[in-house]
Amino acid sequence: MKPYFMDFVNNYKHLIMKSISRFILFTILGWKVENDFPKEPKKYVVIAAPHTSWVDFPIAILTRMSLGTMIHFIGKDSLFKPPFGFLFRALGGTPVDRSKSNNLVEAVVQIFNAKDEFRLGLSPEGTRKKVKKWKTGFYYIAKGANVPIVMATLDFENKKVKISEPYYPTTNKDKDFEVFYDFFKGVKGKNPELF
Repeated sequence: MKPYFMDFVNNYKHLIMKSISRFILFTILGWKVENDFPKEPKKYVVIAAPHTSWVDFPIAILTRMSLGTMIHFIGKDSLFKPPFGFLFRALGGTPVDRSKSNNLVEAVVQIFNAKDEFRLGLSPEGTRKKVKKWKTGFYYIAKGANVPIVMATLDFENKKVKISEPYYPTTNKDKDFEVFYDFFKGVKGKNPELF
């Protein structure tokens, strides 16, 4: 009897958080979401762009909670220290020590391989600063784990998050990146001069 009660409590908490997130994102902030995060497959990499402001993070979290799909994220280890580290962990985060020269791609591929269900959100720019080229880690994580890539816009001009269907990388990296760049073409971030 007790496990059923705990399931009920957890489902109820989930519904409350989903409702609150939807109210904030859609009613108060006026955002729209086009499409949903895919329910299948159960493992994929989400790339969200453009990443030009700290505001991207709460919009992404509200979107994820509004749609009811857990998308994990990685962040610099300093974010996971007190006093707010517990919050980032509770939101699905995993700390990364950027000072060490470890193989982050391989470590994340191992996480994918060890889990039955895992969705990881990343910024292809890798920073909020203007970059000439995207980082390629997300691409090699997807290829190494044999999972697709789902694209999600953070379009502040139209207050819209647009989510793609899963895209499986091919053997032609240049062609794949054309698909990615095309999806985000014309999207304006919070600070459009940085994209």
